[in-house]
Amino acid sequence: MFEIMIWAGAGISLIGLAGLIWSIVRVFRARRANLPDDELRAVLQSVLPLNLGALFLSVIGLMLVVVGVLLG
Repeated sequence: MFEIMIWAGAGISLIGLAGLIWSIVRVFRARRANLPDDELRAVLQSVLPLNLGALFLSVIGLMLVVVGVLLG
């Protein structure tokens, strides 16, 4: 039972990590495009919820892994 929790947590953490990498890629592309300040700010504001959501998924996944290891 706890092995399932550990593997599910690892999977959720990997999804969160992929979201973090995707948000970094979007910001680098926007910076490399030499956008004006207003457009760059709009891109950053659109990336922020994705970044926070991915960070939340990573934390929840790691918490599942730690709880699964401690209880298992």
